[in-house]
Amino acid sequence: MAAINESSVKQMIDSVGGAENINAATHCVTRLRLILNDEGKVDKEKLNAIDLVKGSFSANGQFQIVIGNGTVDKVYDLFVRLTGIGEATKQEVKDAAAEKMNPLQKGIKTLADIFIPILPAIVTAGLLMGINNILANPGIFFEKSVVQAYPQWKDFADIILVIANTAFVFLPALIGWSAVKKFGGNPLLGIVLGLVLVHPSLLNAYSLADAQNKGTVPIWDLFGLHIDKVGYQGQVLPVLVASYVLAKLELFLKKHVYDSIQLLVVTPVSLLVTGLLSFTIIGPVTLTLANWITAGIVALFHFAPIVGGLVYGFFYGVLVITGMHQIFLAVDLQLIGSTGSTFLWPMLALSNIAQGAAAFAMFLIARDAKLKGLAMTSSISAWLGITEPAMFGVNLRFRYPFLAAITSSGIAGAFITLFGVKATSIGIGGLPGFLSIIPNYWGVFFIGMLIVLILTFVLTYLFAKFSKKSIDEG
Repeated sequence: MAAINESSVKQMIDSVGGAENINAATHCVTRLRLILNDEGKVDKEKLNAIDLVKGSFSANGQFQIVIGNGTVDKVYDLFVRLTGIGEATKQEVKDAAAEKMNPLQKGIKTLADIFIPILPAIVTAGLLMGINNILANPGIFFEKSVVQAYPQWKDFADIILVIANTAFVFLPALIGWSAVKKFGGNPLLGIVLGLVLVHPSLLNAYSLADAQNKGTVPIWDLFGLHIDKVGYQGQVLPVLVASYVLAKLELFLKKHVYDSIQLLVVTPVSLLVTGLLSFTIIGPVTLTLANWITAGIVALFHFAPIVGGLVYGFFYGVLVITGMHQIFLAVDLQLIGSTGSTFLWPMLALSNIAQGAAAFAMFLIARDAKLKGLAMTSSISAWLGITEPAMFGVNLRFRYPFLAAITSSGIAGAFITLFGVKATSIGIGGLPGFLSIIPNYWGVFFIGMLIVLILTFVLTYLFAKFSKKSIDEG
């Protein structure tokens, strides 16, 4: 581990343009997160040469310096003291970064701010559902399923399924909590709104198509206005729009209602009005829109699966650089809610594995001890679903490992899409990702994994041999 001293931190400050170029600073588990007045003043070559620094990149209006777990907080304390800028919260830094964004970037950031906080619950649910799949699906270990061969495991599998399904069954409540919080309202009201949309007295959204065919959709008769009495299980758009309306209505009422009666007016009126709008306008309109989007994406990949898989697999790594990959988390959840599975997420998992393979190849090729250490740790991180250290600390730094990774993931994406590989949930986007894949597709998915592991490694090795730039130049 590199020594933490004032000299190294002073070099870091000088490399980013000096204290006068730093607008705000905070840190996460592994990285310093800076808002710089002018990122053009950053001397990346000088910065990356500092022993404490394991990589750097710019994303979402923030310049981020990879330091490492257990070290970054100590570096941050010195950084703040030497620059005199004062500590800032993560939210303050995010707000400062948002001021530099265009409307598209702000929209993507909003989605990211809503979905990232609930991601641990969704990923955990996906992992547990994968374990349940191993126990409950036939043809994995035996002709029968594990629970059929060993009935004593049945109830254990059922308990896992209950725990795993909860995040997906009550997904609107999770989104409602995070979205209302993001839009400035009371997040507890967001939870209630989400639960309202999946109330057990409503027709389950998964049964809606069958009920429509049979003409048995229950209705409310609201003074002659017939409203479908249906829920929005697994849906994303309805609760997103409803959460925005709820938060803005709550804020409006808080401004215009006397403090003495706010408790009696603000919350009841906000929930009642938003609930009525959700069932009469917001829900039906956004559900139709969501179904159109889902049908369009499915039709595109059905019409040209190889092209779709090649393009998505190739460009997913590029989308991560821009932050636009956050959009597809909502798309994955919408696909799962509407069709029961997603064919996009498996390509994400392969893309992450490819980035890890490229970094691992650099670990074996490089001679510089610092680069070898960074490449090794970041490859493991990528194989477990966190690609930023590998992408920004190693692969993009040398360019050809990144090119090898996206080329391989494009080819693998085309291959698995041709065979219709699907996941029932969003899990860990790396080597353990197979647990979220429908077991019937495991064989094809494992071949896809071999493609991104072997081809990425070989391409990185060949590019390194013919590259004019020394591997240890950085």
